[in-house]
Amino acid sequence: MSLNDPISNLLTIIRNGVQIRKESVDIPASGLTEKILSIFKGDGYIEDFRLMKTDVQGAYKVYLKYEGKNPAIIGLKRTSRPGLRVYKPSKELPRVLNGLGTAVISTSKGVMSGRDARKQNVGGEVLCYIW
Repeated sequence: MSLNDPISNLLTIIRNGVQIRKESVDIPASGLTEKILSIFKGDGYIEDFRLMKTDVQGAYKVYLKYEGKNPAIIGLKRTSRPGLRVYKPSKELPRVLNGLGTAVISTSKGVMSGRDARKQNVGGEVLCYIW
């Protein structure tokens, strides 16, 4: 578990939890993690998440979503990473699977989905894709 890249850590924990069909997973808490999880919840990829006070940092308990036996999350991909940042202007923001997925963008107005960034006409760093 790499503490240098909390976004990759978040995506890996969720991906592994979905693959073994866990009901919930625990993710180290941070402000950025909370914003990304709220985007995932708003777009219907996870059921819910709650902050659990454990040591100093705390952790989020993320309840994964399944439709029957199939997980709501099919894939997760980290786009911008510490060694290679990916920035896009608003006109070039990617559409994930022709609109079926979601891009998470870090903009000057905060972390938001690619759809919201296009509506507000702001670009930024493309953090990850989920579909």
